[in-house]
Amino acid sequence: MLIPLTQEKVRQLVPLVATGSQYRYVWGKLQDFLRRLTFSVVAVAIVAFGLNFLGDSTQLVLGLIAGLYWLWAPAVLASFRNRRHRRFPYGGFWRGRVLDVYVTEELIGKEETVNDKGQLVIIENRERCLNLEIGDKTGFETRVQAKLLRQHRGIRPGDAAEMLVLSRRPDLAEIELISEVFLPRHRLWIGTYPILQRDAFIDLSERLRRKARSQSPKSPRRSPRPRRSSL
Repeated sequence: MLIPLTQEKVRQLVPLVATGSQYRYVWGKLQDFLRRLTFSVVAVAIVAFGLNFLGDSTQLVLGLIAGLYWLWAPAVLASFRNRRHRRFPYGGFWRGRVLDVYVTEELIGKEETVNDKGQLVIIENRERCLNLEIGDKTGFETRVQAKLLRQHRGIRPGDAAEMLVLSRRPDLAEIELISEVFLPRHRLWIGTYPILQRDAFIDLSERLRRKARSQSPKSPRRSPRPRRSSL
């Protein structure tokens, strides 16, 4: 099932500025923080010693901006990601089913170290990931992936799956971007970057579900079967 949404509704679902969950995602790991902190220190040094020709007030402002780069950079990067989704003129609410569930080990990074013999050793960091193949009756299929968690154990083929799809065509015939996937039965989100305003999406999902139930033809009532009386 694919229900077109207005551009206004899509922009309600995809925030303009970074949310708390998006900020935490882009914040990254300790090495990401240290990389930003190093950049801040270098930038402050450049402003303090290399831009003396600027006025004191200008130099102070630039120094504050550079010194706090480690803090505000994740919010800016997350907002740029949001902007990539918000630029699509057409979007829709998609509901389908989980077709397959499987686990893989994905390479997430490499580290170089030296062993006791002085030889360079490359260590591969791998992570177990959940993979969902999802699709609908029209033949549309796609795959979403996320870090494997304990609460993923109950996911089975046939579970309902919902997401936001984005396109440049008004008929949504070509899907170019998708959001993370919501599994209503488990109240779980599957994906990497949390692009959606999740409370707003769940509210939309429930309203569409109630509307579909109200419009579905009601089955006629059956007359009660006569009971056999006991003597």
